[in-house]
Amino acid sequence: MEATPFDRSHSPTDGATDGAPSNRKALTIGAVAKILGREFEDVSISKIRYLEDQKLLSPRRTPGGYRLYSQADVERLRAILRMQRDEFLPLRVIRQELAAGAREERTGAALRRAATVEAGKGSRMSLEELVDVTGVAPALVKDLEDWRLVQPDTLEGTKFYDDTDREIVQASAELARFGVGGRNLKVLRTAADREAQLLEAVVGAALRSSNHNTRREALENLESLAAACNNLTHMLLVRDLRKLTGEE
Repeated sequence: MEATPFDRSHSPTDGATDGAPSNRKALTIGAVAKILGREFEDVSISKIRYLEDQKLLSPRRTPGGYRLYSQADVERLRAILRMQRDEFLPLRVIRQELAAGAREERTGAALRRAATVEAGKGSRMSLEELVDVTGVAPALVKDLEDWRLVQPDTLEGTKFYDDTDREIVQASAELARFGVGGRNLKVLRTAADREAQLLEAVVGAALRSSNHNTRREALENLESLAAACNNLTHMLLVRDLRKLTGEE
């Protein structure tokens, strides 16, 4: 229902002109998806809702619950989508960029890409450094290693952890506060393995190509596929949680 125009009495040009949102008229989520769809092929109503769930957007709502987007909301969403597409930034980093008042065009942005599916080139740290940075007990790290959630490299007998390991440890530490340990998280490890196998079946051959352009395109497709899978997984979880709470 949210794709229904806000005011049917308005002419088509009231909401947008040449693909740009009007300075005066509020837009529905459907209208926003249509406008941004000209630049971002994978944008959808469900993706916009997901970004709102992640506290990246805060459109106002009518008394009936319909979302209404201002021009500022649309430009903020455009910036978010560009950071995802062009810089492969994870939502956590995008949230920090927005909070810091960063602009869409940033000098040297490619140098700050994070959490991309390409091989990580972040810092490496020892177990002692990892424990110091995250504030967790060494026993938790060992538990996560035992269940293959954290997978450090071993160089000359010493284990080294990268930034992805650090983020996994921090996320797992938050769950540990609720009594969720490595054994419980095995189901997430298994789900991630199966999702990776699915994506490999789709783009694996192209990723192994010796042609640079083919590989580059495959990497871009892999980013989009991973984002789509993440969005679908989130929405399935939301639906199940609504059933759990009796809201559906």
